[in-house]
Amino acid sequence: MVVCFMSCTKGFEEKNQDPYAITKIDLGLLFSGAERGMNVGGWDGEQTIVQQYLNAYNAGATAGFNFNEDVDGYNTPRWGVYAGVVKPLVQIVSLTKDDSAAKNLYNMARIWKAYAFMTLVDTYGDVPYSDAGKGYLEGINYPKYDKMADIYADLYKELKTATAALSASNDYVKGDLFFGGLNTVTPAAIAAQITQWKKIGYSLMLRLGMRYSKIDAAKAASIAQEAFTGGVLQSNSDNVVVNLYSSAVPNGFSNLQRNVSPYFYYLAEPFVNQLKNTGDPRLKYIGASYAKPEQITSTRDTITADQYGFPVGYDQISVLTFPGYRGTKGGGQNYTQLNYDVMVNIVAPAFFITNSQTQLLLAEATFRGWITGGLTTQQYYEAGVRAAMDEWALFPGVFSPAVSDEDKSSYLLQPAIAYNDPDALKLINTQYWICSVTNGAEGFANWRRSGFPILQPNMYNNNLNGGFARRMAYPNAEEAQNRDNYKAAVASMGGDGLTQRVFWDKP
Repeated sequence: MVVCFMSCTKGFEEKNQDPYAITKIDLGLLFSGAERGMNVGGWDGEQTIVQQYLNAYNAGATAGFNFNEDVDGYNTPRWGVYAGVVKPLVQIVSLTKDDSAAKNLYNMARIWKAYAFMTLVDTYGDVPYSDAGKGYLEGINYPKYDKMADIYADLYKELKTATAALSASNDYVKGDLFFGGLNTVTPAAIAAQITQWKKIGYSLMLRLGMRYSKIDAAKAASIAQEAFTGGVLQSNSDNVVVNLYSSAVPNGFSNLQRNVSPYFYYLAEPFVNQLKNTGDPRLKYIGASYAKPEQITSTRDTITADQYGFPVGYDQISVLTFPGYRGTKGGGQNYTQLNYDVMVNIVAPAFFITNSQTQLLLAEATFRGWITGGLTTQQYYEAGVRAAMDEWALFPGVFSPAVSDEDKSSYLLQPAIAYNDPDALKLINTQYWICSVTNGAEGFANWRRSGFPILQPNMYNNNLNGGFARRMAYPNAEEAQNRDNYKAAVASMGGDGLTQRVFWDKP
């Protein structure tokens, strides 16, 4: 029996391994997925709150931010960053921390992880941070929530140390969607990639520093100067953008608007009025009037004079009482919709961090006297506007230049747009609002931080006590699945509604 037992167990371990099982993770591919998977907001979320867009039809299931309703389906999407971005990044950091052959990947992952958590804090407030993504690694299935101010303090340290540690003497990250992908690696290729990622790290640091502008001007100034000195994005070739979409792998950002009842969705009146009244050459790429709002393939009109935004805080019934109501058209409303051939095309690029945003933040920091050694406020402001207009050359159906130099100059000379010191903050941050139209997370954050543009509260009802949504509520699943930690976070936040403020959003 002993001989038989020994014979039967010989090679037992090898025989019981699945020959097709994955035994080694390609960390480069994991990193690519985390880059591409970053959630930059949703039309029915942040862009609706900041009155760039809205769903005009209150059909029960569509009740959301245009109707001041706290609806789980509109609060939840950002939380998906945990599964699609945070979890793989935590895995990468864990596996590369002590790997001398993957030092740059390790630090890039830390930088991108910091970006992910900035958006999570900006959206919800207190969130799981120190325990996040450690279910497999450490068996932490019920992560505690860290206080938002503490998270931001640690994100600054992460950006500072990770960015400084990037080196052209270390590894090339081929899986990097933004500045990688070369099959032949040379010292020059590594140096070029590291230069770009240092700009990413310092540009995120600038963004983080500016978040403190309401609550700690000294800290904002110190971080802004440090980031500027380190070196931030300076041209559109530095933009952090995914531009690899195709009909086989489409940009899913606007799937709902393209594929489910397009006649529900319109640009909001304040946004269209801003673009239309200033003759903004970007309007034709952003919005369009369709002959049949229910058919995005119907005749498209992009003439500026023909564009009208749907009034904020109205639905398909109450709008009948709106002064100047434009009536219906085809199967929908006679108002401007998204431009489905350009801005929300299935192959439209996804922008995460841009030169235009960075130049506008530098403009504000310079105006406030927080950075020295650069351009003037006006120069940064105008550079930001020009860069934002040039971004449209990456969109389908747009030829380069997207806006001619002559048209840019004419736009910048208009009385409502031309730089002047008394209106500096308004001008700078209104342009930030416009250039972040496809990045709702950043547009919402900067609007709360700066207070510009000045918008009128949505008075569809008084659910928000005459104010605005200042955050999104936690997903309902958190209360059921991570109840004790959720309750502690709600107590810390003073509630889990739409009107609680994140720590840097001082009234």
